Amino acid sequence: MEQRAARGRQARRPSGPPAAGRPPDAAALREAALAHLARFAATEAGLARVLQRRIDRWARRAEAEGQPPERIAAVTGPAREAVAGIARRLAAAGAVDDTAYAASRARRLAQSGRSTRAIRAHLAAKGVPAATAAGVLEENPPDELAAALAQLRRRRAGPFAPEPPSPEARLKALGALARAGFAREVAQRALDLPPEEAEARLLEARRG
Repeated sequence: MEQRAARGRQARRPSGPPAAGRPPDAAALREAALAHLARFAATEAGLARVLQRRIDRWARRAEAEGQPPERIAAVTGPAREAVAGIARRLAAAGAVDDTAYAASRARRLAQSGRSTRAIRAHLAAKGVPAATAAGVLEENPPDELAAALAQLRRRRAGPFAPEPPSPEARLKALGALARAGFAREVAQRALDLPPEEAEARLLEARRG
């Protein structure tokens, strides 16, 4: 009986590469875009990258399935050309908002201990236009001191060290903050704050 059950499990187990599935035409890509946006926030450029990766996955599966290269090219060519238009129309409809995305992500990153320089780089990597990122950061400038304190708290350094830091530990923390993009003046202020004041500054920053 156990052997029959094992054979049944083996029969149900899929073998070989996954099927290519539905070709990624414009309608399928729009459905995929909406499904992605229902779960994740995205920029217009980021959404376009998601759709391009979907096309790439289909092409790899179609190739593994043995579909002719000319058929794969006939599908992927028009699909790639459709991606930018799909992302642009969804942005025009308000389903994608680069400014709102940048503001939300910048606030969350600052609270987690990222410097303004690191936030700017992160937003660029996510496809936020430089002008949009600059406008968001100018309108709502991150609290650099609070962000540096959040970084120190995560590292259990500076005011959050379990013991008064040695000169060597202070220098190490200063270097870590510099590598994270904080100006020396901000880093020194964060390291010099008394623990109670550092905690209060973090709490104030979280309250907004």
